[in-house]
Amino acid sequence: MSSFRMQLLYLILKIPAILIAFTAQGYAKALVADKLGDKTPRFQGRLTLNPAAHIDLIGFIMILIAGFGWTKPLNTNPSAYKRGYKDAIKVSIAAPLANLFVGFIGMILLVFTSKFLSSILPETIFFILFYMLKFITSINISLFVFNLLPLPGLAGFEIFRDIWPKTFYKVSDKIYQYQFLILILIIFAGGTILSIPVNLIYNFFYTIAKLIFGM
Repeated sequence: MSSFRMQLLYLILKIPAILIAFTAQGYAKALVADKLGDKTPRFQGRLTLNPAAHIDLIGFIMILIAGFGWTKPLNTNPSAYKRGYKDAIKVSIAAPLANLFVGFIGMILLVFTSKFLSSILPETIFFILFYMLKFITSINISLFVFNLLPLPGLAGFEIFRDIWPKTFYKVSDKIYQYQFLILILIIFAGGTILSIPVNLIYNFFYTIAKLIFGM
């Protein structure tokens, strides 16, 4: 298979991983908000596992091209929470934690597939399944790290606001003003830096999965 056709196949196999990752993000945040008393996500139709409710087209394209993207913004009503900013932090952290959890499950399935199914499945089926699980794992871990950045629309921005409100409101205008420039710098210069925690988490999950299956 030519290099171009291989890259095209990888791109296609990334699509299910992205749909799963974005759905996990959006649904987890909506579910936690709903459980804590905010029914806004329910009224917006976001309390669903339907990917169409959570996909942001630009964010979807960006993750295909650059490896980092975002879901459709989810409106919440913090005044509905019983414990104020503490509940708001739980809602904010729900999305990246969902990605981390899916990434871990993806790794478990990936190692299971490698150990037990490589000699059973036809080569083509095994190849497709292996890389789908690999992309599910790596993309979800990458989104976990990316979404902790303090940029508008990401969980890190909301967590920053809820934990350090005084500092947040001093610098938030500047962040909003230069958010696109910051994002471009992260994509083209920060990818190497972000890959460090991504690889650490990936390797840690891989080690755990190998221990589980006695490898």
